[in-house]
Amino acid sequence: MAGRHDRRGSLALAPSSSGRRTPEHERWAWSPTWSRPLSDRGGSSRGSSSFRSLFRSIGVWFTSLSSTTTTSSKNKQRRSKEAAVDVIKKPPLPAPTGKPSGRGLYLYGGSGYRNGSGRQQQQQPLRPSFQSSVFSLEEILRATSNFSPALKVGQGGFGSVYRGVLPDGTPVAVKRAKHRMQNPHVDAEFRSEIRIMARIEHQSLVRFFGYLECGDERIVVVEFVPNGTLRDHLDRCNGRFLDFGTRLDIAIDVAHAVTYLHMYSDHPIIHRDIKSSNILLTDSLRAKVADFGFARLGAGLGSGDSGGGAAGSSPAHVTTQVKGTAGYLDPEYLKTCQLTDRSDVYSFGVLLVELASARRPIEPKRDMRERLTARWAMARLIAGAAADVLDPHLARTRAAERALESLLELAFRCMGPVRQDRPAMSECCRTLWAIRKTYRDMLAADVQEGSQLSDSGRTAGGSGDLWRV
Repeated sequence: MAGRHDRRGSLALAPSSSGRRTPEHERWAWSPTWSRPLSDRGGSSRGSSSFRSLFRSIGVWFTSLSSTTTTSSKNKQRRSKEAAVDVIKKPPLPAPTGKPSGRGLYLYGGSGYRNGSGRQQQQQPLRPSFQSSVFSLEEILRATSNFSPALKVGQGGFGSVYRGVLPDGTPVAVKRAKHRMQNPHVDAEFRSEIRIMARIEHQSLVRFFGYLECGDERIVVVEFVPNGTLRDHLDRCNGRFLDFGTRLDIAIDVAHAVTYLHMYSDHPIIHRDIKSSNILLTDSLRAKVADFGFARLGAGLGSGDSGGGAAGSSPAHVTTQVKGTAGYLDPEYLKTCQLTDRSDVYSFGVLLVELASARRPIEPKRDMRERLTARWAMARLIAGAAADVLDPHLARTRAAERALESLLELAFRCMGPVRQDRPAMSECCRTLWAIRKTYRDMLAADVQEGSQLSDSGRTAGGSGDLWRV
């Protein structure tokens, strides 16, 4: 025991490097209070080494405990940050809304936001985006009965159109493109159509379901509109005749569709092929614009967005190859290859003349002065004989003649030779609404006047002379 105490004492009084023994209280001066010898704090020196070892062990234990707690807290913070980042990167998808189709869904995306107090608010739905599908060749063949000739409903520049049925019973139109040998531009038109149609969703536009690109096959699957094209109805190929009020309704539907493409889609879209054969009619005679093979993404359409068209300002244009249909082509676009939203406005003006007269834009069998329908109609309007343009199968009522004159005036503005002079499609919508309101008011007044005349004729003695007048 004494030897052990002597060794500890000799260690305590070990000489320093300078040869001088360092007192123990100086050697422990740097240590914290809990690790100093008890003798330095006024305690007895007896058992100092034992207490020193004890307190040193306690200090090591506290140090390890604090480091463990710190490490644990850091791990928890790191895990919470990672979880927060993961929540931001991968928000939970809400359940799809609306009735799903056979292949596509309307999905609402969005994320929560914080208000001024920092509290998390509930998720707000954003604008719906349509998710198209890629069909397999087996699905297409099953839907169209191996492209049965009995299901073929049309033929166009793009290719053949077949009626099909998806497995859930949804009727669709299957557009089968021509092969490259027949149409070398089929790939460009096909990719343009699926790229454009995947961006849009409007009640007056044909809905897009999906596509197929396999080998030489290029197929687009869209909504089936059962009542044929507007051109078929104007030619009276379908049994149902279009009265003047219905034609105004169709013009308004088309104007709303094109306005949406120009102003309200994700990116401005120029259709480039507005014509009567690309307008489909539903069973209730509502119009849907179809065929986006020539459609093109426009630039920031400048003054076209505001509907202005002031002098000195012009909508931004896209320089591109001229595409479209003869009789509907904007002459300025044809000359300069500069495409703007006003090119669609020009085609819409030709369509208005077509609705009023039921004539095709080019009538090669007519007299030379009447072959170009739009030019002939404008000449009759300027001469004060707008009634000559009216479809001969329509009744020449006072309301119809008044609406016809207003309709031709709008068409005259739409077909201006300079694009700055043409109205925007939003202005066309407002004008057409006013024309239809005036037409309906005049019809109601005529009906009321006729009923009053019939009542007065019956009270005059029932001779029927008023009916013969």
